[in-house]
Amino acid sequence: MDVDAAKARTNDFRPDDARIALLKAKARLSRLETVRLIEIAKVGHYTSAFSAAEIFAVLYYDTMRLHPTDPKWPDRDRFMMGKGHAAVGLYPILADLGYLAKETLDQYTRLGNPLGDHPDMTKVPAIDFSSGSIGHALSAGCGMALAARMQRRDYETYVMIGDGELQEGQVWEAALFAAHNRLGRLVGIIDRNGFQLDGCVDDIIGIEPIPDKWIAFGWETHVVDGHDVASLATLLRALKADKTREKPVMILANTVKGKGVSYMETEPGWHLGYLAPDDAARAIAEIESMEL
Repeated sequence: MDVDAAKARTNDFRPDDARIALLKAKARLSRLETVRLIEIAKVGHYTSAFSAAEIFAVLYYDTMRLHPTDPKWPDRDRFMMGKGHAAVGLYPILADLGYLAKETLDQYTRLGNPLGDHPDMTKVPAIDFSSGSIGHALSAGCGMALAARMQRRDYETYVMIGDGELQEGQVWEAALFAAHNRLGRLVGIIDRNGFQLDGCVDDIIGIEPIPDKWIAFGWETHVVDGHDVASLATLLRALKADKTREKPVMILANTVKGKGVSYMETEPGWHLGYLAPDDAARAIAEIESMEL
């Protein structure tokens, strides 16, 4: 298939304007609730959640096959986060879909509440993998994708990886395993926001050229604007529709750490922090002004 024909086929999967507006609104919900929940906890990972907001929205409101009234439905699509510290941006979506009582959000991180800084699959419905130690999620995703094949189920397994996480050796062991076993129903998404706890990812341990590395490891590889819900949804829809795919897929989603709040986008120190009242009001105003 030539390039123009392939592009035309992909565009067949583009969501309509109403769905695009919905996805943008859900990403905004994730950001606004992140600010509110961290106000309860008094510290949290604003910018890591903000860079992933559109990824969460597209996966949960457009791509994944889910059953909110039955969180353990065997044929549901699976999702796990390597960068589990962004869970504060996912919990509001789970509540919006009905997996959690919205009142549970109001006691985020308080004693006895199931919602912590990292998600716990034994406590939180719809969480498929407990995180904390960075670098393990892709290996778990390989296991889930292989289990689907062995059990003759057709669910997809999605794994979101932080770009700093690519410095972990276990990620590359999992990459070899997935390609060798031709886990075609495994889709990874790299949240390429450029920063990790200690600063710029490429200043700490350089990870480029990312697409070339995944291609060399035997993965089908795509690059997308991680804040463009239309492009991301179109790509994920096209991949899901391709039932002949044998290679695992890695999507490099270029994002901005702290997307939506100008003073966070230019300051890596906001990886972990707490907003004073005036800063919180400004953040909320900027998020609410984002285009839908």
